[in-house]
Amino acid sequence: MGNYFEVGDIVGRKSHNNDILFKISEIINEKQGEKAILRGVDVRLFADSYIDDLEKKSPSQISKCRQEFIKKNSDCLRRIFERRVEDKTKLFLRGANIKNVLRADKIDHFEVPGTVLHLDGDKEYMELCKTTYAQLNIKAYGYEVSEENQVEVVEKYLKKHNPNILILTGHDGLIKKNTDIKDVKNYRNSNFFIEAVRKARAYEPGRDDLIIFAGACQSHYEALLEAGANFASSPQRVLIHAFDPVFIAEKLAYSSIYEKLNVEDVINNTITGMDAVGGIETRGCLRLGYPKSSY
Repeated sequence: MGNYFEVGDIVGRKSHNNDILFKISEIINEKQGEKAILRGVDVRLFADSYIDDLEKKSPSQISKCRQEFIKKNSDCLRRIFERRVEDKTKLFLRGANIKNVLRADKIDHFEVPGTVLHLDGDKEYMELCKTTYAQLNIKAYGYEVSEENQVEVVEKYLKKHNPNILILTGHDGLIKKNTDIKDVKNYRNSNFFIEAVRKARAYEPGRDDLIIFAGACQSHYEALLEAGANFASSPQRVLIHAFDPVFIAEKLAYSSIYEKLNVEDVINNTITGMDAVGGIETRGCLRLGYPKSSY
């Protein structure tokens, strides 16, 4: 049976009714049998399973999953662009000086949205996120960096790019046989995210000067916020979609610097919602400029 499965295969877990599709990233030998190290196909979950519990998925099943993934992403992108149109109509009414509001209405302006630095432990997710940032017209600098190495490089990339928003993601999950969700040791990668957040926050203490999102599926939400993140996963220790951090970054990047964002409004930009992601009140990053150059 072990020879049937290879690194890169897409599988489900029979004991979990094949509720999530995973890609096998490694196969290791243990006394109890062969075990596969698994990474979620469309959720940021890191797990393991004995080979006997796995079921290899057919091309048609994989295709169906990918179509659902694409549809969810497309639906969210559509809602984002619809929201941007609505936000533009409201933006000029937020100024305290009515003369400036009227003047802004008559003069062509340009937008300067927030910029993003994104470190992701998964190469495929990083490439997909970079594509989505481009679709959303967000300047983003993305690097594939393993969860355990993010703390070592985060300051270097912050100095290099000076972003408004920092995203620290990858895969995570509660370790089997451990039930104390308050103990960070019972998480696969939460401690790495926590240390990276602390390093970034030491570099820039202001939570409106550097907005941080950190975490993955089932991450230690409370510890990430305590370390200095503005937004984190996962309040109810549930799964988060691969693109949820990108959609949070978009809302922050395209919300006015004069706007103190309601947490619910930010989370409504995601696919998985409030059980998966939460945070604290934070100001937006968008600035308007006048006049717009002809060149």
